[in-house]
Amino acid sequence: MTQIASPTLGGRALSEASTPAARPARSVPSKRRQRQALMNLARLGILVVLLLIWEWGVISKNIDPFFWGQPSQVWATLKTWVTVGTPLGSLGAQIQVTLQEAVYGFIIGVVLGVICGIGLGSSRLMADLLSPFIKVANSIPRIILGSIFTVAFGFGVESKIVLAVVLVFFGVFFNAFQGTREVDRNLMSNARILGASRLQVTRQVVLPSAFTWILASLHISFGFALIGALVGEILGADQGLGLLIRSSQNNFDMNGVLAGMVIVAIIALVAEALITLLEKRILRWRPPSGSADMTAV
Repeated sequence: MTQIASPTLGGRALSEASTPAARPARSVPSKRRQRQALMNLARLGILVVLLLIWEWGVISKNIDPFFWGQPSQVWATLKTWVTVGTPLGSLGAQIQVTLQEAVYGFIIGVVLGVICGIGLGSSRLMADLLSPFIKVANSIPRIILGSIFTVAFGFGVESKIVLAVVLVFFGVFFNAFQGTREVDRNLMSNARILGASRLQVTRQVVLPSAFTWILASLHISFGFALIGALVGEILGADQGLGLLIRSSQNNFDMNGVLAGMVIVAIIALVAEALITLLEKRILRWRPPSGSADMTAV
């Protein structure tokens, strides 16, 4: 009888023995969260140490606050801007104007970059024909374009949006172009053999294959859009964070310049987090790779 009951006991023992092996798999996300929390604490610690050294250098007169500012005064400037307002008006209004210019430039630049990149990547004739013009346009210094757009479109948001579009366009365009060139030609030929039209091949084969390249370009594209908006505002504007930074510079207020840079950095970090979240949501179908931990950082 003991031999008959043993399979049940053996099965239970086997299931219990297999439980510890399954636990590590379930604990992987928790370990990853713990690692991420430790990384964030380490980053915060590095930032705090640097700020303390900076503050101590100013207090001990080893660092001139006129040229380099002072962390405590930068914080005081930010607090004043939030509670009282900036010399140009409310801080929210300045952030809204700059965000409007950057977001519009980002969206328009991404759409144009994807369309032109895929279009020229799919047509060798058009790529060879327009290649010199694209290289010349990309080689023009953006500061010169900003001056031209300010004169042509005025001090309103239009000149900043156009400059942001130009900065975003080329980064997205070259990634979309290269991603289209990397598509498996055999896969495209098989799709055409099965009766797919040119539009269907582009939509169902080319675009999904180039999507990873396009998403990779988005991480730097919003930064370029923000730079375009800020440079345009510094060259000539009625309001915005760029004008606020330029006004602080003209008044020799380094703490105001650094406070504006802090706000810009926060906006860039929030945008990067949103783009990373979008990328993970769109690419959920992709199997995890060895770089997963790096992207989590």
